[in-house]
Amino acid sequence: MARYLIDANLPYYFGLWNNPDYLHVKDLDDSWSDEKIWDYARQHDLIIVTKDADFSLKVLYKGTPPKVIHLKFGNLKR
Repeated sequence: MARYLIDANLPYYFGLWNNPDYLHVKDLDDSWSDEKIWDYARQHDLIIVTKDADFSLKVLYKGTPPKVIHLKFGNLKR
């Protein structure tokens, strides 16, 4: 079962999350709101991996779970 939920703002095809421990939002429904992603991750005990600062802010006012890994880097070429 997946342990990490990759947010839609990160690439779908990336070697690191090309294994069963990672589930991309695109595999579920990439039109989901941040709130729905948050609830899904909480219900399925997943850690959200994202570039979106909104998830880091949610941790501050909603608490955990889920946990969030907030990647902070600029725009990069693939």
